[in-house]
Amino acid sequence: MTDSPASADVPDVPEAELSLVAVVVPDYDAGIAFFTAIPGMGLREDSPSTTNDGRPKRWVVVGPDGGGTGLLLAQADGGDQEAVIGRQVGGRVGFFLRVRDFDTALSALKVAGATIHREPRDEPYGRVVVFEDPWGNRWDLLGPI
Repeated sequence: MTDSPASADVPDVPEAELSLVAVVVPDYDAGIAFFTAIPGMGLREDSPSTTNDGRPKRWVVVGPDGGGTGLLLAQADGGDQEAVIGRQVGGRVGFFLRVRDFDTALSALKVAGATIHREPRDEPYGRVVVFEDPWGNRWDLLGPI
């Protein structure tokens, strides 16, 4: 297959890859502050963009420093979107963050304003604790045992 000029700029990716998951937040900067306070997470992109009807917005992506699936922080736009902040998956754990240093990440989450549910526990798949981000989304923090 010959590369066309347009395809030369496209990064080489597997046949399928889950690259981003959107999290609706009330404010871009608050979302950036919370998620980048977690060790190993960083701001990947913060660029001007526009809504489908031409209004200004931002394209904000945070994620693990080493790559992998990122979070698109989507600032709520209107009542329907504001209504799902913190309840995107109906109140259950819907996001999973695996870290190398569980205790450091847990401490950082507490300082950043996360609510920790119960004490951490050891499971066959690793150490785990449920936390809520400042907007009410439930996450599992996962680390090695």
